[in-house]
Amino acid sequence: MRTDVRLALPSKGRLQQPTLDFLARCGFEVKPSATRGYIGHIPALPKVTVLFQRPRDIVTSVAGGGVDLGITGYDVIADANVEHSVLVLHDALGFGKCRVVIAVPESWSDVRTMADLAAHARTRAHPLRVVTKYHHLTRQFLTQHCVQPFVLVEAEGSLEVVPEIGYADIIVDIAETGATLQQNRLRAIEDGVILHTQASLIAHRNALKRPEVMNTAIELLEYFEAHQRADGYFMIWANVRGQSWEQVGQLLTTRTTLGGLQGPTIAPIYPNPQSASANPGAQWFAVNIVVGRSELTEAIAQLREIGGSGVVVTPVTYIFEEQPTRVAALRALRLEEA
Repeated sequence: MRTDVRLALPSKGRLQQPTLDFLARCGFEVKPSATRGYIGHIPALPKVTVLFQRPRDIVTSVAGGGVDLGITGYDVIADANVEHSVLVLHDALGFGKCRVVIAVPESWSDVRTMADLAAHARTRAHPLRVVTKYHHLTRQFLTQHCVQPFVLVEAEGSLEVVPEIGYADIIVDIAETGATLQQNRLRAIEDGVILHTQASLIAHRNALKRPEVMNTAIELLEYFEAHQRADGYFMIWANVRGQSWEQVGQLLTTRTTLGGLQGPTIAPIYPNPQSASANPGAQWFAVNIVVGRSELTEAIAQLREIGGSGVVVTPVTYIFEEQPTRVAALRALRLEEA
């Protein structure tokens, strides 16, 4: 039995670089192998072997057990229909956001909704030809909306051009802004959004029974959650003059909106003899708070109003909760299987 933990990451496409960037921001920089292009490692996780694969292959590899963990789009996870063997640990990593939509030619002016599409399909002499890479999701969605009859058409590469050349009638594909659809004279159906998707972390269910895989999954989740929670927050340090930390605390909580996450941190500053001679009798306290980006300018102004000086601001990398919900759920799974 192997002892390494295998983590599959996208080797190409819209998720490749954003995945590497996200991992680096979370403290898990990926280093590619100097000799093998599909292998890498993460110095912060020495037991982890990184495998670079196509997004759809990642789901297949994790479902088959050859890979323990993977990051790929939720769209390909849902379309693979592998809930029996794959567990989604985190379905909202915050990047790679798009929609899986049904799009029809702009010339179909009478088809605006799924009900219109169902009526259109019933009046056709031949089944509606749908080109897509999402066979499971498409079949399920069209059947749910009583679109019959239809056939799914295989195609490689860009699907947007297929209706134009007459190989299919409509498409089901991912869309971010809709610009590519417009360029190819296609229009998304108003209620034809099959799925909202973004990058997700998955695991092979049985692999989680191995302590090294479970521990790695928990560590990844802890840092992912902490980084996402910290996104857009800033740490502020300032020196504030006062008679006591209680007085400074009252100034902060009654004359400003600077409450921090649970409250401001206030601590006495050890007096610098040179500063004391310049300001006899002065007492200084260090104030530490966390604020959001939208509050930053106002927070600095309010600190100045109560006598704050030496204000230092730095982005927050992590904010760790006592135990994030997803981590708690994973730990509960370990207890159930123990």
